[in-house]
Amino acid sequence: MKIESMQDYQNKIKRVVISKEEIDAAVKRAGRYIDSLYDGRPILLVSILKGAFVFMADLCRAVTVPCEVGFMCAQSYFDSTESSGSVRITMDLTQDISQYHVVIVEDIIDTGRTLCEVVKILRGRNPLSLQVVTLLNKPSRRQVEFDADLALITIPDYFVIGYGLDCGEYFRNLPYIAEFNAEEE
Repeated sequence: MKIESMQDYQNKIKRVVISKEEIDAAVKRAGRYIDSLYDGRPILLVSILKGAFVFMADLCRAVTVPCEVGFMCAQSYFDSTESSGSVRITMDLTQDISQYHVVIVEDIIDTGRTLCEVVKILRGRNPLSLQVVTLLNKPSRRQVEFDADLALITIPDYFVIGYGLDCGEYFRNLPYIAEFNAEEE
């Protein structure tokens, strides 16, 4: 996808589906959930890059338990609005997670393939515990059996952008989540 002007950029935003205020409230709920699980015990928040970095930044400020952060990069979309069907880990954690309570922080669970693969990899490293928190859940697209421990907002089957979510690396900076206007391609 090529953006040549601000007008091109704005035309790709079909409509806002989740406001900044709704996102803020969901992040606070997630922070309270994590705090209740760990009751002061330190955790490792693991962001799946690139999409979850904005959610991760807000979530780590919403929790009160001591936390460290780690990053993994797992790709399945490769500049498309459709999952490729294969998952590739392009950046791995640097921490030995066997001494951590791990919370995977994901932006969206769509087909479930990416998270299923990441969870399998991380469980094999024997963390003290492992939870998955996702901002968005799109169960109608699930192709593998996978559910997050906490899914904050369930959405219908349309491609969304903003708040870290992209299309062709654009739109991550939007403070809200919008439906992508594929008709403007």
